Amino acid sequence: MHSNPSSADAGADAPTLSALDRRLGKVETGFNLVAALAIFVLMLIGVWQVLGRTLFNAPVRGYIDFVELSISTFAFLGIAYCQRLGGHVRMEMILKPMRGRLLWSTEIFGTLVALAVIAVLIWYGWGHFLRAYQLGDSTIDAELPVWPSKLAVPVAFALLWLRLLVQLAGYLRLAVDPRRRPVAVTTVLSPEELAAHEIEESIGAAERDRAR
Repeated sequence: MHSNPSSADAGADAPTLSALDRRLGKVETGFNLVAALAIFVLMLIGVWQVLGRTLFNAPVRGYIDFVELSISTFAFLGIAYCQRLGGHVRMEMILKPMRGRLLWSTEIFGTLVALAVIAVLIWYGWGHFLRAYQLGDSTIDAELPVWPSKLAVPVAFALLWLRLLVQLAGYLRLAVDPRRRPVAVTTVLSPEELAAHEIEESIGAAERDRAR
């Protein structure tokens, strides 16, 4: 499994990177909450659609349009949050045997490729948004504007690009000195290490609550 190590312990020797990681993490969490809210609202509209059509013969006008427009929200806004937690599919069979500079150099290469790909997606995503905004593009049924939905794609990718940039800095730091404690990077943990990490986080959260 993957885990993004807490920067609280390791931030002493990388305060700037640790601070960037925490601040960007707050934005990513906010985006992820918006995506979760979009899913919840879509679920409510779906219930309303079924009950309204069945009981009152009054379906939601433009229900399909709402579904289409909401897809980009919950599909992309949480992508940077997922990257921070290491939730994306990775080639662990290749990475797991690696150690030290070889591992971090491989991560640097993969992150550079990802930065280039995401930059291209941001460019074209922004172009699609501008075209939809300038043409006044709308859905067929309810004639809802589609540009807010298309704007969510380059914005979400821009946040992912920033996350990858922070992770690149973390990998470069470890490539220079593999003995340093990881900050703002995703690492592969064994089940035992993951359990120990979760216990440490739980104890730390409990101590912070008592301090308040």
